[in-house]
Amino acid sequence: MKKLAISAVLSVFALGATGAQAAAEFPNKPVTIVVPYNPGGASDVTARVIAQGMEQKLGVPVVVTNKAGGSGGVGLEYVRSSKPDGYTLSYMPVESTMIKALGFTDIQPSDFTYLGRVMTLPAALTVQADAPWKTIQEFLDYAAKNPGKISVGSSGTGSIWHVASASLAEKTGVKLNNVPFDGAAPAIAALLGGHIKAVAVSASEVLPSVKSGKLRVLALMSDVRSPRLPDVPTLKEQNIDVEVVGWGGFGVPAGTPPEIVAALEAAIKSSFDTEAFKNFTTERSMEYSYLDSKASNAYAQSQFEYFSKLIPSLGIK
Repeated sequence: MKKLAISAVLSVFALGATGAQAAAEFPNKPVTIVVPYNPGGASDVTARVIAQGMEQKLGVPVVVTNKAGGSGGVGLEYVRSSKPDGYTLSYMPVESTMIKALGFTDIQPSDFTYLGRVMTLPAALTVQADAPWKTIQEFLDYAAKNPGKISVGSSGTGSIWHVASASLAEKTGVKLNNVPFDGAAPAIAALLGGHIKAVAVSASEVLPSVKSGKLRVLALMSDVRSPRLPDVPTLKEQNIDVEVVGWGGFGVPAGTPPEIVAALEAAIKSSFDTEAFKNFTTERSMEYSYLDSKASNAYAQSQFEYFSKLIPSLGIK
């Protein structure tokens, strides 16, 4: 029995040594970032720009892959169940703090270690350039007279952009018809094709089509105007007290060794600090806004608590 006990102790020490060695050698193979949405949206393009900078810091390829579905739940679940060795990251959208309240999954912030937040972005209520509504008030007046007639695309049922349109509807007393898509990019494509009447997605995602004259932003759901859309009013300017802001960062499964977390955090911060990423956020009307790992984890938990109260009050299912 004594030999067996000694053998067990030695095995534990061996496993510990192996884990420490793995952390010391990290990374020695490609790192994968899972984006829980389709290609083309703000989450996807942000992850790809950050990945480029991370490669220079880590010295290995950083590959971005997309696993869409369930308002981000499919991709987040994949990463949550992955080995906590630092080689599988997730782009962590604001929805990572929301989907448990929506009943889609039991995922919550404590299932991950957040490595850092890199940007924030306001919701933008957007219509086709030739739509009959030139102002947010005209849009709301029509919606009030035609309950459920305006179809508003979002990046998925229960996504932050669904919350945006639902919050607007709840605050103003109008009825809007939510049309969910697997990401903002297909929602915008549907708007451009005339299949829906509006989208409530980020300003950054509609900006190219606004610049080309195909779309018009009626209002931003932020507390300040965007320098890229200086003529677009905020809802608060129109005496509508609604503010919905998306954000994005990166995370790994809970239980990832601290040494590996620190290495990844440093790589993300290094990429965030580049002129390439700063210019990218400016061009996309994103807020260049960083939080380190410790602050990101605290922020995600506070967002989780906030949405756990807000979402049931909106009746989102």
